[in-house]
Amino acid sequence: MTHRAEPNFCPNEQCKDYGLRGHGNIGIRAKYGKYKNRDLLYCRTCGKRFAASRTSALFGLHLPAETIRQIIHHAAEGVSVRATARLLGLDKDTVNRVILRAGEHCARVLSGLLTSLQLAETQLDELWTFVKKRNVLVNPKKSRSSTDKPGYGRPSTPPRAC
Repeated sequence: MTHRAEPNFCPNEQCKDYGLRGHGNIGIRAKYGKYKNRDLLYCRTCGKRFAASRTSALFGLHLPAETIRQIIHHAAEGVSVRATARLLGLDKDTVNRVILRAGEHCARVLSGLLTSLQLAETQLDELWTFVKKRNVLVNPKKSRSSTDKPGYGRPSTPPRAC
């Protein structure tokens, strides 16, 4: 998994270029890993070295990227954790850890995207109408006669920011 140096930033909070992307302070120091296919980056300002994947949701999982992709794909398709673990030959705790990490990462990204939206009143009204129309039955064992009953309503999934 090779990364480019430009989209990364210095993770050292004491560095004057901390969190800044595209300032030319990040370079590739070396390659590492079993097949020497991972980039070890460094900050030219403070000299700190770090993995290119440090700011990604996959950092420290010790699984191939393809396996992580399969776990997330299975979760998105509604496959249970135990079934995913059996299909991929993994422990269920490993599958849970990957799903949790991916979910937390998505929540951070989406919260940043949704808070920075500049919506006009009309757009906000259209968004709310879309969300209201997404009311679905949360508990299928209850009757569908009224959405006022407990167990009914929309799932608490934020709309996609496109």
